[in-house]
This record gives sequence, structure tokens and C-alpha cells, in this order.
Amino acid sequence: MAVIVEDISRTFQEFLLLPGLTTKNHVPSRVSLKAPIQRFKRESGPRACLNIPFVSASMQAVSGAGLATALARKGGAAFIYCSQPIAEQAAMVREVKEHKAGFVESDSNLSANATLRDAIELREKTGHSTIAITEDGGRHSKLLGILTDKDFWEFKDDLSKPVRAYYTPLEKLVLAEEGISLQEATEKLWKHKKECLPIIDRQGRLKYLVFRKDYFDHKSNPDELTDDKKRLFVGAAINTHDYKERGAALVEAGADCLCVDSSDGYSEWQADAVSYLRKEYGDKVILGGGNVVTKEGFRYLVEVAGVDFVKIGIGGGSICITREQKGIGRGQASAVLEIAAERDKYFAETGTYIPLCSDGGLNNDTQVIVALAMGADFVMMGKYFAMTEESPTPKVTYQGRVFKPYWGEGSNRARNWQRYKDSGGEGMLFEEGVDAYVPYSGPLSEKLNVTLGKLRSTMCNVGVLSLKEFHEKAQLTRVSELTLVEGGTSTVERFDRVQSS
Repeated sequence: MAVIVEDISRTFQEFLLLPGLTTKNHVPSRVSLKAPIQRFKRESGPRACLNIPFVSASMQAVSGAGLATALARKGGAAFIYCSQPIAEQAAMVREVKEHKAGFVESDSNLSANATLRDAIELREKTGHSTIAITEDGGRHSKLLGILTDKDFWEFKDDLSKPVRAYYTPLEKLVLAEEGISLQEATEKLWKHKKECLPIIDRQGRLKYLVFRKDYFDHKSNPDELTDDKKRLFVGAAINTHDYKERGAALVEAGADCLCVDSSDGYSEWQADAVSYLRKEYGDKVILGGGNVVTKEGFRYLVEVAGVDFVKIGIGGGSICITREQKGIGRGQASAVLEIAAERDKYFAETGTYIPLCSDGGLNNDTQVIVALAMGADFVMMGKYFAMTEESPTPKVTYQGRVFKPYWGEGSNRARNWQRYKDSGGEGMLFEEGVDAYVPYSGPLSEKLNVTLGKLRSTMCNVGVLSLKEFHEKAQLTRVSELTLVEGGTSTVERFDRVQSS
């Protein structure tokens, strides 16, 4: 007969943190949120680390180049999704690696023969009022001048006229050559009282634009996560089918980290993929594996496959229906607690620390905090990031509210046949994910700032200043249904609800 595990499958919602002594030393500004993402030896200490314990899920509706750039600038990392052609995924990775904070590749470009109407249409499309006028209208061709909304009046001028009669020509621009530092470029902007500084190469071809406002944006992101060449850090997902070709292309494009994207990582297929990539690239790239929900799965990925970090969770995602469809999975809190205990046991036995990523089952900031307290080094989220401005899906308005499309990699919409296909034929026999909409939450930076503020404040309440201390000192208590009611606002009529009624 089947073995019945007596332990109840528990969720993060069933736990609360108990406060510890908060000393005068425990203030949010002193809290470090650095989290290891690569296995390390006790004697050497952590190697590669995230500056904040957040990564985004490798999903089509979440991790595009735009979100990967924004998240790395905040100190986290995105995993560019692999359910796309190899060349397209590699191009996304390359786009993130080529991003230079403060150095912007122009996405608003026209030739001198374009009309003012073309300029207005381009402005409406991109939202940018600074347009580079180049020899052939390309972003990296010879620069002729710059057109801004101050150069013409759309309500008075003849919009059929070419922009050559309106743009500021090259000889009247303040320019800089490629190789200038951001500090030098900013000083030049201030000296000449300009808002934009075009950067050109020796042949006069446009390379970048530096905007005065971006200098302040750069200064407001001190936790930016970069590699040893000061390029933004980016991860990429791989599968167990074309990992040889895909892995080679992603490493060549500059991916810092590869993670196998699988709903069930306790398999020989995954061990084969990780073992091959480790042999091929050594420690040049960080390798993650998963997903697992048991200590046996953890041991297999660490000892047999040789992963750098382990991803925990099956069926807990907001649009994942693996548990419903296949009856496989585990409550996320139970999975994290068991595997964190096994990770600590493995560390005591071998002196090698394996970082853990909790993936799924996170419905609010409180549950993120509980996951980290239970032993996760960092968390992976899909819906959280899908709601932001930087996710790759378009905004949709419905009944006066703004939403963004969001679908699972196991849904028909994802057309992710390689990950979800029956061995006997092509296509999907059933779905393991759904197609939905999530409410738009605004810029990623603003959303993350709130979550990070809550996390730092909670850690001070517990009396810790690092995630390592959080793991060691956090005390949690299980809650009853009445505790959940007591902790809410059911006995009063909330003011914000009265206003909206």
C-alpha cells in the first residue's frame, strides 16, 4: 500500500513570526539583504550574492529584457524564459548585458526626410520626446541632429513638412565620444545646461544618449547587481531537451546564471542537463535546479546533479494547477521547512552551503517574509512582477481598472511544448497552468521599495540584521482560523471601503 506521510502539508499563511529583542542597533538602514545564489564552502564564505533576495520567474508574461534590467538595477535578478527560440532568448540576455546605467540606446529615431507627423506618431508610440535624426533612421547610423518637442509646435506648424527644417543640427549640439564615463557625461550636461548628451563613435555614428534625469535615477539604485565587468546581472532558464545548444548560446550572450525550468526537478533528465553544463562551463556560470519539495529531491539535485542552488515548490503558483490536475505537490511552508533543515544538515556534514529559492505560494509581502524566515535564501515570484510596468505584457483597461495579462508556462497560451508534452506525441494532453489577468501595480521600483521596507522592519522586530541571522533566530508559531480573524479588520468598517461605496 502507499506510504502516508503523517505531517500536514502547510502553507505560509498558517504561521506568524514572534518578535525578538529590538535593540537600538536594530534599525532598517543597518539591515543587509544580501543573499547567496551560488554554493560555497564554510571556510571561504559566500561567493556570488544577490543584493536583495528576489528573483523573477522564467515566464513569458514576466521575465523579458525590460524587467530583467529593472530588477537587476534594484539588486535582484530575472530569469529570461526559455519557451522561445534560442536566438531570441540569447538576444534578450545580450540586451540586458549591454545596458549601461545612464547610457541609453535610442529607441526614437527618424531620417531627415520623415515628417513632423511621423515624429508625433513616434513620440506617442514610445513616450519619448527626444528623437535622434540619423542618416537612415536607424539607432546606430550616422547622427545628423536631435529633434525635441521644443523644436516645433504641433498645433501651428505644417505637420507634412520634413523634420530637416526643424531639428537641431549636429554642429549646434553638445556631443561626447564613446568611452566617456557617466560621471564625465553628467558633468558635461551640467556645464552646458543641457538635458540630453548624444554619444557618438569616431565615425560619427550614434551609440547612446545620456539624459540628465537618468543620473539621479542611477544614484537612487545603489544596490545595482552587476558582474565583474560592471554589466547588469541576468539569469536565464533552460530545459532538459535542447540544453546543450541553448546553454552554449546563453553563456556566449553573457548569462550569469542558468536554471533548469521544470515543474518536477527530481529526475535523471535534470541531472543529465546540469552535469553536462557543469562539465562544459565549470564555475563560469551559476547553475540552479528544481523544483523539488522533499529532502530526497534536495539531496539528489545537490549530490547527483551538482547544482549551485535548489528551487523549492510544486503547484503553489497563483496560475499553476499541477496539484489539481495531477495530485502532485506539497504545501510550500512544509516543503521549505523540510528542505531548509536538510540543507543545514548537509552543511554540517560537508561544510558546503547550498542556497535555497522558494518558488510559489507567495500571495503577499507577509508570506515572502515568512518564507525567508523559514530558511529560504531568496524567493522567486511570477504574479508579483507580472503586475508591474516593466513586465512584457500590454496594459488592458476593464471597467475602469487597469490589468496586465498573465499566463502560466503550463498553459496552452504559452505553447511550451518541450516542457509539457506527452512522450508519445506532439502537443499538450492537458494544461498545468491557467490564462488570467492581474491588476496593474505600477513601476517595479515603487512596488519593491514597499516590500523591502516591510522586510527590513520585520527583521528589526525579530532582532536581526542579516538573512543568515534571520534563519538562525526567527521563531514562528502556527495560527488558528480565529487568529486570522483576530488579526484582520472584521470588527470595524474600514474608512477606505466607506469612501469607495
